[in-house]
Amino acid sequence: MNKMSFVVLMLVIILGITVLYLASENKAFGKEGGNMKEKYKQAVFAGGCFWCIEAVFDNLPGVENAVSGYMGGDRTNPSYQEVSTGRTGHYEAVHVIYRPGEISYRDLLDAFWKNIDPTDDGGQFVDRGSQYRTAVFYYDSEQKREAEESKKELELSGRFDKPIVTQILKAKEFYKAEDYHQNFYKRCRLRYKAYDENSGRGQFIAKTWKEAEADKHEPLSKTYSKPSQAELKKKLTPLQYDVTQKEATERPFDNKYWDNKEPGIYVDIVSGEPLFSSLDKYKSGTGWPSFTTPLEPENIVESIDRKLYMARTEVRSKIADSHLGHVFLDGPEPAGLRYCINSAALRFIHKDDLEKEGYGKYKELFE
Repeated sequence: MNKMSFVVLMLVIILGITVLYLASENKAFGKEGGNMKEKYKQAVFAGGCFWCIEAVFDNLPGVENAVSGYMGGDRTNPSYQEVSTGRTGHYEAVHVIYRPGEISYRDLLDAFWKNIDPTDDGGQFVDRGSQYRTAVFYYDSEQKREAEESKKELELSGRFDKPIVTQILKAKEFYKAEDYHQNFYKRCRLRYKAYDENSGRGQFIAKTWKEAEADKHEPLSKTYSKPSQAELKKKLTPLQYDVTQKEATERPFDNKYWDNKEPGIYVDIVSGEPLFSSLDKYKSGTGWPSFTTPLEPENIVESIDRKLYMARTEVRSKIADSHLGHVFLDGPEPAGLRYCINSAALRFIHKDDLEKEGYGKYKELFE
C-alpha cells in the first residue's frame, strides 16, 4: 500500500468514526429538547409570580431543577426591571427539567393548574400586569396536545364559572432571571412567607381545590412547653438563665456558637422550639451568631425594645417567651435582615442527630 492510499484509508476511518459518534449524539440529544439527554425533558410554565411557581415544581419528586426566568417576549436577555414594565411581552416563567421516568408531563400540568387562577387574564392575585399572565409553553407537538387536552378537561370540569384564559403557546427563548430571584422561597423564607400569605394564592387554592391550607405540623403548644422557674434554674446555666429570662446579653466572640460552621438547626434552649438553621447563618463580624431568616418564622415574636434609650426590635421565642436577641436591618441582600442571637439562648442539633432528637422533618434541608 502506497503512502497516498494509506492516507485515504485513514481519512475514511476517521470519517466513519465521526459519523457514528454524531449519530449516537443525535440519538442521545433531542432536537427540540435543547441539548438534554433522553433521561431528562424540559417544560416551561408561567403562573404569575415565578417565586411561587418555582417553589411548586422544585418540590415535586422527579423534578431535577426549576429555574425562574422570562419567556414569550421579543427582547433579548431582558432584565427584571424591563419585564416588569410589561412592554417586553415576556411572562414571568419557570423552566422545569424533569425525569420522565419518575414524573410525567401530565403530572406537571396537573400541578400547574392546581396552583394558579386560570380564569384571570390580568395577572395573578395581587400581581397585576401582562408579565403575570398564565401560559403553558410547549416544546413539541406531544406537549402541545397534552396541554390542550388538560385545559379542555379543566373547562369541562365545571370547577370554574368563568372561561379558562390560560394560553398554550410555542416555547421561545428562555432567559434566566437574576440570581436573587432563584430559590427565593428557600433563601428568603421570611419575606417569601409574608408575600405568599398575603398574595391570595393559598386562599384561592384551598377554596378551589378543597385542599387543607393549614400547616400539617402539630400545633406548637402541644409539642413544646416552658418549664417552671424552679426547673429552669436547675436546667440552665446562670448565663443561659440571665439571657433568656432577664434579657441579658452575652459577650461577643466569647460564646458557644458565634463561629460554629457545622450543619444543623438551632432550637430554644428552654423549650426546644426550632428557631434557626445553619443554612441561613452567616459571618456578620459582630461576634454573635447571625442569621438572615428564621427556620420557622411563626416561632419568632418581635417587639420594640427601648432599654438602651433607642428603639430596637427584640426577638423572643413564641412558646417559651425566651429572650433570644435582636433583629437589625443591616443584613445581606436580598432580605437585608440580621438576626443577632445569643448563643446562650440556643441549643445546636447537628444534622446527623435530627432524627433521634425528634426533628427528623428538617433532615431534607441538608440532603
